[in-house]
Amino acid sequence: MPFSSLPGLLGRTRKSAVGAAVALMLAALPAQLVAVERTVTDAFGRDVRVGSAERIVTLGPDVTEIAFALGVGDRIVGLDRSSRYPAEAAEKPNVGYRRSLSAEGLLALRPDLIIAAQDIGPPEVVDILKGLSIAVVFVPEDNSLQGIGRKIGLVAATLDRDGEELARSVKADFEAAARMAERVPEAARKKVLFLHGLARLTAAGDGTAADAIIGYAGATNPFDGVNGYKAASEEALLAMAPDTILMLGDGNGGPTPEEVFAVPALRNTPAAANRSLLVLDGPYMLGFGPRTAGAIRDLALALYPEYLAAGE
Repeated sequence: MPFSSLPGLLGRTRKSAVGAAVALMLAALPAQLVAVERTVTDAFGRDVRVGSAERIVTLGPDVTEIAFALGVGDRIVGLDRSSRYPAEAAEKPNVGYRRSLSAEGLLALRPDLIIAAQDIGPPEVVDILKGLSIAVVFVPEDNSLQGIGRKIGLVAATLDRDGEELARSVKADFEAAARMAERVPEAARKKVLFLHGLARLTAAGDGTAADAIIGYAGATNPFDGVNGYKAASEEALLAMAPDTILMLGDGNGGPTPEEVFAVPALRNTPAAANRSLLVLDGPYMLGFGPRTAGAIRDLALALYPEYLAAGE
């Protein structure tokens, strides 16, 4: 090799060595420290710029479960009261009920990223969060398989994680659970009424998570002509003639059939005659997150044990 070629060769060699050293240094850093700043579009159509995030707050059981499933549980510094899964969530600071949040309580955790379900509240706190200089991403409420896929996609993009494997797994599990419920004959399908409480007898109508889970589990909702959660009169309850009452657990072993069917408006329903009451965990049943397939199976098996085996 001519002597005149050596300086160029040495220069290229030094550049390669420096490049390799930098690559090794970056590989040794946690992935979140070298994340490229990106922009995501949230549930309100806002373009939110997100960079590396060391202190994350998640609000909503579906959002929290997705974030843990994507492997960022060690960076979550706070979550809401309904975020109880996985078990590690219990070790995190709790900011209270997701629809009565305090902006001061959230900011006290010094987050650099907040990922929140679209339905958090109150509205004035949502307005404050939208105006913060830190990244706040709202995840759309969507009570469907496609909706869960969109949630996973947005949370994964926000966290700079690959969510495709999780989305594929959740989709396959959900479709299998729905196929199981479809085995119930049409003539055997029950009318299932979801009640949010006994004091005012608030029932779930169209567009609610309860209405969606009832349908996926192979039942019908007799209150489906009403939009959202509305109070149901005694006359309406008698006309609906629900076969089963579905409710959320109160954390104290209730509600019990004795409590529910002692209510005058429910005493003469077919559900009361059969003492047919199902009580499920709220975030599990209504969250529409990674575990929703299990909730569909549990509800379908409880409603139709004579038609469905424990496995698919």
